[in-house]
Amino acid sequence: MNIAFKCNARALMPSAVMLMLIPVAISFAGDAPGELTLAEGLKIAVQSNRIVSIAAFESALSSSDIISARAGMLPRVNAFFNQTMLAHQPGAVMLGRSAYTAQNSFLSYGVNMRQTLYDFGATGSRYDAAKASLELTRLDTMRIRNLVALDFILTYYDLLESGKMIETAGKDVERLASHLSTAQNLFQEGVITKNDLLQAEVRLSDARQKLFTVKNLRELNASRLNNILARPLTSEVKASETVQEPAVPLDVESLWDTAVKRRPELEIIAGEIKVTELEERVKRSEYFPRFFAEGGYNYVDNRYALHDENWALVLGLDVNLFSGGATNAAVTKVRHKRSQLEKRKEKLVEDIKLEVERAFLDLKSASEKVAVSKDAVGQADENLRINKVRYEEGIGTATDVLDAITLLSTAETNYCRAGYDLERAQAALLYATGADLPEVYR
Repeated sequence: MNIAFKCNARALMPSAVMLMLIPVAISFAGDAPGELTLAEGLKIAVQSNRIVSIAAFESALSSSDIISARAGMLPRVNAFFNQTMLAHQPGAVMLGRSAYTAQNSFLSYGVNMRQTLYDFGATGSRYDAAKASLELTRLDTMRIRNLVALDFILTYYDLLESGKMIETAGKDVERLASHLSTAQNLFQEGVITKNDLLQAEVRLSDARQKLFTVKNLRELNASRLNNILARPLTSEVKASETVQEPAVPLDVESLWDTAVKRRPELEIIAGEIKVTELEERVKRSEYFPRFFAEGGYNYVDNRYALHDENWALVLGLDVNLFSGGATNAAVTKVRHKRSQLEKRKEKLVEDIKLEVERAFLDLKSASEKVAVSKDAVGQADENLRINKVRYEEGIGTATDVLDAITLLSTAETNYCRAGYDLERAQAALLYATGADLPEVYR
């Protein structure tokens, strides 16, 4: 079932039964050339927004961390080249006789390679943690991308609403100007007093000020939209008012289940817990020895040496016998961090459920407001017609007409605002349940 919403004409509003299924379609006039549709704007926003661009650098940084962690699996190769110059030529005393063992100036160079053979999973865990961190940055980028999409959608509807408020305020000015013209004619005929005429002039002036205010609000909303799209703030924005949206099943418990399964925040915190487990394994490995192999080639330009060059191979292990409790403290810290993350996850689940319920109730409330305000517009319009006829015939008062104009303006404002509140609430509910907004509003 679809619900059509128009601010400026007839509309079909949801009944209480319709609240269980609300695929909302806002139907306005067709797109004019150069207008920005919601789908087009979302595509630009998630690609060009500065916040999304900044988040993309996190993935690049995490990719570099993976390369650094993988380096621990590969041999470390070093080369050296030295020219040594000594003040005293090296020598030794043997059996009461002295002999030189090296020149006081000599050249040496060589290449050494060291490879870790086994470190009880430290290097592998460090590498896996780096890969998990890269996945976390991807999820966080997705979260930011969806948040930017929600911001764009809400601002887009704010822009449309402010445009409709300009129309409503303009109609209010026209009605008051028409009433003022009628009052002037009646005053010239001596039917009404000067007080009625002044009252009409004051109300018209107030309506014009309100029109200026909503025009400024529209400009501000256009600048907000341009900021999200990373465009100059003063760029002209023509928002299209044709939007088709998907159905959202209004069963709060099923929405909770969907949100818990799809929200990237929960996936991120689960990934952070996994990273802490890998970090704990890295820290625990410091209790155990690290086995390594080392080999190299060395050359020394020494005419006193039996061999100028030499090859070496070493198999050994390093073990930390005592570190003043630093290793134990590091392991304990990681465990506390994991426990903290698990508590944060529990709280986040409840916060997300609360967010879903709030959006769900906002959607129900907005739907009811649309249904109520739709009837009020027709009633207020009829009330104004009757009071204008009574006033023109000398039966009614100017106050009755002005009150009727105000009542109609309020009804139209409430109706339009309720309709856009409905759209904003649905977007917020889709976001709260973890929907991919650029895909949903495609």
